[in-house]
Amino acid sequence: MRTDSLVTIPAALTQPVPHPEARFIMGIDGGATKTQAAVLDLHTNALHFAHGGPSNEDAVGVHAAVHTLLEVADAALERAGITQQDLARAVLAVAGTDTHAVARHVLAARTEDWIVVNDVVAAWATATGAKPGVGAISGTGSNVFGVGPRGQPWRAGGWGHLLGDEGSGYWLASESIRAALRERDGSGPATTLTQAAIDFFAADSVEAVAARVYSKPLTKREIAAFAATTAQVAQRGDAVARGLYQRAAHELGRQIAVVMRQTGLLDPELDEGFPVGLIGGGFKAGPLFVDPLISVLHEVAPRARVSVVEMAPVGGALLLAAHACGRTLERPELSRLLEAALGQPA
Repeated sequence: MRTDSLVTIPAALTQPVPHPEARFIMGIDGGATKTQAAVLDLHTNALHFAHGGPSNEDAVGVHAAVHTLLEVADAALERAGITQQDLARAVLAVAGTDTHAVARHVLAARTEDWIVVNDVVAAWATATGAKPGVGAISGTGSNVFGVGPRGQPWRAGGWGHLLGDEGSGYWLASESIRAALRERDGSGPATTLTQAAIDFFAADSVEAVAARVYSKPLTKREIAAFAATTAQVAQRGDAVARGLYQRAAHELGRQIAVVMRQTGLLDPELDEGFPVGLIGGGFKAGPLFVDPLISVLHEVAPRARVSVVEMAPVGGALLLAAHACGRTLERPELSRLLEAALGQPA
């Protein structure tokens, strides 16, 4: 059985070549529902954006994914008023269980300055500034990636909604529907999640919700959207919903702990602490999710500095693009620029 890391960091990022004259860099966040590209002018801090549809190979296939990525990239370049030749580096952070095929096609179409990574690598960069530590995603799906003090990378989770995604929006939503169905057939406790699911999916009964999941069928995103309602039900005190967040914290915490061990972050000879960044809409549930997750992690790693990271996902790709040029972007400043440009909290 192979025991290497499931996700690696390209040499262009582990051994960056200084590019002191670099002016324009690009970051792309490619997901199962949408793609966003941002060109940053390092001289003026101006940002130029373009948006498109899904670019997760698992969702749309490799050819459609690459077409969207390059189309959105070209639109961002046009809005910045530059060409590909003006771009010092581009980092494409793409969701999916395997991004190697996407990387091959992008390299064939562009140059070696266009670097493709799994989106969890960009999440790690967002959380740590591309330094030792861990980034954990809880969005529609979930994924965990970290790098240790000697550069050892490791990924845990990220197997998609059918085989994994523990602690994600999809996981919480589907477990909520299961809890409602268990109440209906008498095998589980009473929960207000049942009526909440009926109302959310505009169904006549919880049986109709189940039928819609199978017969429409509902997409991953449509199911995951119910997680926000799960959080509201839990915050109102429903014991079943609150228990789901406890389970989510345990499942995701277990994966983060694995990454800590595999990367050497738990080496007892290390005196310094390290960051663990929590990224994604799942953590909008606040203390309901974050507090039990912190408790789980501090049992394993008391030195871990756990915090929710507030930055638009494309920011992680921009941080990596700057890193590949031998440049450093200050995360608070980049977050502020993204917030101002996008008109919403980063």
